[in-house]
Amino acid sequence: MELLRIGLAQINAVVGDLQGNTRRIIEGIGRAKALGVDVVAFPELAITGYPPEDLLLQADFIAANLACLEEIAEATHGIVAIVGFVDRDQDIYNAAGVLHEGRVAAVAHKVFLPNYGVFDEERYFRAGDRLLVFRSNGVVVGVNICEDIWYPAGPTEEQALFGAQVVINISSSPFHCGKVEGRDRMLSTRAADSVAAVAFCNMVGGQDELIFDGGSAVFDERGQLVARALQFEEDLLVADLSPQRIFRQRLHDPRRRKERLGDLHVVESVDLEGAASRGLKPSLECRIEPRLHDEAEVYKALVLGTRDYVRKNGFQQVVIGLSGGIDSTLTATIAVDALGPENVIGVAMPSRYSSEESLEDARGLTGNLGMVLKTVAIEGPFQAYLEMLEEQLAGTEPDVTEENIQARIRGNVLMALSNKFGWLVLTTGNKSELATGYCTLYGDMAGGFAVIKDVPKGLVYDLARYRNGLGEVIPNRVLEKPPSAELRPEQRDEDTLGPYAVLDPILHAYVEEDRGVDEIVALGFDEQTVRRVIRMVDRAEYKRRQAPPGIKITPRAFGKDRRLPITNWYQR
Repeated sequence: MELLRIGLAQINAVVGDLQGNTRRIIEGIGRAKALGVDVVAFPELAITGYPPEDLLLQADFIAANLACLEEIAEATHGIVAIVGFVDRDQDIYNAAGVLHEGRVAAVAHKVFLPNYGVFDEERYFRAGDRLLVFRSNGVVVGVNICEDIWYPAGPTEEQALFGAQVVINISSSPFHCGKVEGRDRMLSTRAADSVAAVAFCNMVGGQDELIFDGGSAVFDERGQLVARALQFEEDLLVADLSPQRIFRQRLHDPRRRKERLGDLHVVESVDLEGAASRGLKPSLECRIEPRLHDEAEVYKALVLGTRDYVRKNGFQQVVIGLSGGIDSTLTATIAVDALGPENVIGVAMPSRYSSEESLEDARGLTGNLGMVLKTVAIEGPFQAYLEMLEEQLAGTEPDVTEENIQARIRGNVLMALSNKFGWLVLTTGNKSELATGYCTLYGDMAGGFAVIKDVPKGLVYDLARYRNGLGEVIPNRVLEKPPSAELRPEQRDEDTLGPYAVLDPILHAYVEEDRGVDEIVALGFDEQTVRRVIRMVDRAEYKRRQAPPGIKITPRAFGKDRRLPITNWYQR
């Protein structure tokens, strides 16, 4: 029985760092060789990083990526490597190179180009029109790319019908909560339906708002999980496969193939031999890392996304306005877990409306985390603003104007510290606030990165409790007191937004599921409340366009996932 030892190298590629990514790939090939791997796979667009966006419109970028592919090929003596890159003829393709013995032996092009949510691959790539299989160590292997494996009657099944016993899929599959379970179920189904082992190699790391969770996995021809890599960390997963020889009925009827995959055809490559020591390898026990669930995977995603955004953009330290409230508390805790306490600076900026309890909670948090807390009182500049505007505002009652002045003074303080010391400002607003516009332009929205931008308020509390379960750092009072911006006497978030327990489900139905008023009311919500919430969401689009980028953790985040016109007269 043939034995194929495969390696899935989930690397943290950086978009545009062609030489750095090439170095990571070559190092991964070296580690795989040392473990006797026959075929090692790297993620989709591993050379360029994913997504390269309009870098793909620059001819020199494409040429440089092709030169890197040739450099990587030189490291493939004694092993087969599958590497994601950008291919080019008259058009450009999202491609996988099959590298062996110092050359590019074969190339697969991505067939199905996603063009929804955060994806816009049709803007850049031409769809592939051929499928690839090759033979290594007597085993027939198919190669396809990310979206190609999601279709039941797609490339995976077609490659199996043409003899593939193992199908390797290289991906850059962005994370959102709940996705991993569904993806594993799909991979298992694809393997069982095709009666072929499926090896899924995924990217890991943060790229702007996107998080790639890794979690590379291998399923045997029965759909059983036989190996899984770590989530949210670089990893090299190695597994031995002894696939069965199964008679497969090829599809000779061109009309049937046309219905299934259009004008695709399969190109079978020449045999490629892997490591010379095949058949002499010591037995290998496949590793199955536990899959994270619920708050654990979201928290890890936020930590990874914060670390990578800060580090990949050349920052060392961050600064956060600490109010003693739940949002800034969670943001600071994530930042410390991502960067270390020595790299996170908290700034308390009390005003006449700040409670002593909130200041105590900010001090308690920073003490527990071991981070620095600075205090810059804003009463002086706030009073100066009021006096400066006294004549202009004469005859009016205090309202959101005076509240926003305080928020904007705080934004100025944080940006001044950022300018002076090179600290990146992390904003602390959550998805519920951003959705409804309960945030201040050039105030609490001022900053470089929004850590919990896509985290609804209810989940903010769940994540804080989860983190305290790992070691209590968040003061208990922060979890218990009613949330407040503390910009006027006795202010409570519920005065403006209503209870979060009502608000968040309405926002989920409208923003993430595109449900209309009648549909949301049918879920049990008051119609007047539903219309008020939807009106707040629609009117706040102009604010969201000016918000800093933040980590996507829900199926539909603001930004690339959801793009509505600012000037918009349609009313629900």
